[in-house]
Order: sequence, then structure tokens, then C-alpha cells
Amino acid sequence: MKMSKVNKDEPVNLHDQVAAEIRRAIADGEAAQGERLPPAVDLATVLGVNKNTVIRALHILRDEGLLDFTRGRGIRVVGSPQRGAVMSRIDELFVFARTQGYRHDEVVALIQTRS
Repeated sequence: MKMSKVNKDEPVNLHDQVAAEIRRAIADGEAAQGERLPPAVDLATVLGVNKNTVIRALHILRDEGLLDFTRGRGIRVVGSPQRGAVMSRIDELFVFARTQGYRHDEVVALIQTRS
């Protein structure tokens, strides 16, 4: 998996840059579905960041549905960039709906009536 060092001078948070690098690797096929990612400490060395920054990025990608953490099996790619984008939009919808006074179950019910 080819990755370049993150730019610490950019206004984008380091963990977001790391997540973007891994997303790009998945989109370009460098990290295929089912493939195991290198350990966080190795990714941190390659990217020139702290291990905790990489771990935070990995958690973001897990929440997007791109990665799966399994004890004893490491971190594996389980989703596609498209799935990650959809999951991100779903999260945005739930946050927006909450600011408008809707609970999670109410949003789900609204979506079900639309299908």
C-alpha cells in the first residue's frame, strides 16, 4: 500500500488526512476488500505521524463501514469507498435530524415510509 507523508502545515486535521490516505488506497485498489492493513505503528512511521493519530483515523474509517477490527485478525478492509460515503451521509442525516427535533427511530421510520 503506497502512502505519502501527511502535510502538517495543512489546515486539515492530521487524523482526517490519514483517513483520506487510507480511503484513497482502498479506492485505488491498493487495499482490497478482505485484505489486512499494516499495524497502526507501521502506518504511523510511513505517514510521519503519531500512532494515536493513525488509530483515530482507523476508528473513523471503521465507523464509515470501510474497516473491521477483529481481535487476533487485525484490521481488515470490509467496505468500498462508496459504502463509506453513504455511511458518512447517513451520520450527517441523523445529526441534522436531531437538530430538527427528530429521534433516531423517527428518522428510520420516515425513511421506511419513503421506500
